[in-house]
Amino acid sequence: MDHELFPTPAGVDAADPLLALPKVSLHDHLDGGLRPATVVELAAAVGHELPETDPERLRTWFSESADSGDLVRYLQTFDQTIAVMQTPEALTRVAREWVLDQVADGVVYAEARWAPEQHLQKGLTLDQTVEAVQKGMDEGVAIAAEAGKVIAVGQLITAMRHADRSVEIADLALRHRDAGVVGFDIAGAEKGFPATNHREAFDKLHMASFPVTIHAGEAEGVDSILGAVQACHAQRIGHGVRIVEDMDVVDGEGELGRLASWILDRQLPLEVCPSSNVQTGAADSVDDHPITGLKNLGYAVTVNPDNRLMSATSCTREMRLLVDRCGWDQDDLEWATVTAMNNAFLPLDERERMLDEIIVPGFAAATRV
Repeated sequence: MDHELFPTPAGVDAADPLLALPKVSLHDHLDGGLRPATVVELAAAVGHELPETDPERLRTWFSESADSGDLVRYLQTFDQTIAVMQTPEALTRVAREWVLDQVADGVVYAEARWAPEQHLQKGLTLDQTVEAVQKGMDEGVAIAAEAGKVIAVGQLITAMRHADRSVEIADLALRHRDAGVVGFDIAGAEKGFPATNHREAFDKLHMASFPVTIHAGEAEGVDSILGAVQACHAQRIGHGVRIVEDMDVVDGEGELGRLASWILDRQLPLEVCPSSNVQTGAADSVDDHPITGLKNLGYAVTVNPDNRLMSATSCTREMRLLVDRCGWDQDDLEWATVTAMNNAFLPLDERERMLDEIIVPGFAAATRV
C-alpha cells in the first residue's frame, strides 16, 4: 500500500494484525478527522492562524486539547478544522483524504457525518458544500480502486441541535439522497438541546422513509435516548452508552428498565466510541467502559472512532484497546463489525454482498489476535 496516499493511522503499529481486519465505521465526523498537515496547508492558504504550524506539534495540540477535560478547549479544536473547510476545494480535499484514511485503516464501509451549515462562511450554499464533499469522496473511492482497494462510503448530513435549521437541513439531505447522502443526524451540545426540539424535521424524514441516527446518551442520560428513539424515529443511536442508567445489572445479572429492554429486544444499534466517551466523561476509562457489558448482554454495539484527529485514534486503535484492556477477542470484533454492516444505511442487497464477499471472508482469513 502507498503509505503517502494511505498513511498508517496514528497510534497504530503497521504490523498489528488488527489493521488487516475489514471494518465498518458508522460514527466518524468529517471535521474531526483531518490530517494535521492538511490543516496546516489549508490554514496557510486562507490566512487562518493556528496554535501550531508544525504538523506533528499540531497533532499533539489537538489530542492534548481533547484530553484536557476542559470543554471550552475541546470545542476549540473544531474551530480550527471548520475554519479551513470553507471552500469547495478544501471540502473536496478533506473528503478525499477522509476516504483514503479509512482505506488505510482497513475500513470497507464508512459514513462521514458533518454539518453543512457550518461551512457557509465564504459564501457557499448548502447544496454546494454537499456537492464538494461528494466530489472528494468519489475521488477517494476511485483512487482506492486504482490501488486495488474496495471501499463504499456515504454522507450523513447533520443539523446542529442548538440551531433552528433542522427542517432546512433535512430538506437538503432529501435533495441529495440519490447522490451520496445516506442518512441524517443531529449533533452538538446534547444538554439543554433535546432531539425532540427537532420533531418536525424527524417527522418529515420518517414520512420520506429516510434513515436517521441521533446523538443521544453521551452528555445526557436516559431521557435523551428516549426522545431520540421514541419521539424522533432514530434507527441508530450515536453513542447511547448512558442506557446503562436504565438498568440494575451486576456481572450480567439483574433487571433492565423499559427503555433498556426496548433497545435490546429490537437490537437498536449503538454507535459506541470508547476513547471519545472517556474524553467527554461518558465513561471513566476504556477499561471499565460500558461497551463490554452491553456486548455481553446482547446489545447491538458497534465500534467507532468519532473524531480521529481529536482522539488520536482510528477503528483499528479502538479495537486494539478493547482487545488489550477489555478482553475482547477476534470473534467479538467480528460480531461488532457484522452488526455494524447489518445496520449501515445501505440497501439490504449491498449489505449482504459486503458481508458475504468482504467482511466474513476477511475475518476468516485473518491472523488470530
